[in-house]
Amino acid sequence: MRKQAINMEKKDKKSNPMRTIVIDKVTLNIGMGHAGEELEKAKTLLERLTGGKAIETLAHGRNPVFKIKKGEPIGAKTTLRGTPALEFVKKALVVRGMKLSGRSFDKRGNFNFGVPEYIDFPGAKYDPQLAIGPSKDKIMGFDVCVTLRRKGGWRVERRRMARSCMGSSHGISKTDAQGFAEQTLGVTLV
Repeated sequence: MRKQAINMEKKDKKSNPMRTIVIDKVTLNIGMGHAGEELEKAKTLLERLTGGKAIETLAHGRNPVFKIKKGEPIGAKTTLRGTPALEFVKKALVVRGMKLSGRSFDKRGNFNFGVPEYIDFPGAKYDPQLAIGPSKDKIMGFDVCVTLRRKGGWRVERRRMARSCMGSSHGISKTDAQGFAEQTLGVTLV
């Protein structure tokens, strides 16, 4: 009798629609290390690739070796949500050959990967105005960070009234995220 109850409980957990894993957001980041003309080019590139607005990221601390001051703009980022996020991730994974390392996944179920040159991205064309470096011969790349969530857990932690901690069974583990990437995105883990 007890075994049947446990089996039914496991079956219910798998069929619960609120346990479905979805992409919460996709964040694109280009770190330049300094402000100036190249940072503006990075913002322009992100806006062209996503169709959204890019913002500057600021240094959290100072680093005298690299001549970085606290609060100085050193990079650019933009965020995608919903259907555009899913479409962008699928295109970006094509650049990687639909393969991701197991080390790309963190313990909370998010994963990251880089695109070394933006011209590899499907639909992107080379623009000499976006070239960087002293001799203007380098092509920018960008980092993609995919944040996953379960449908039912997001609001519990972030709502204004009756805020509560999300149960540990509702969190996303590394293996859950890898399964999502394999099944939904068609990724091969290396």
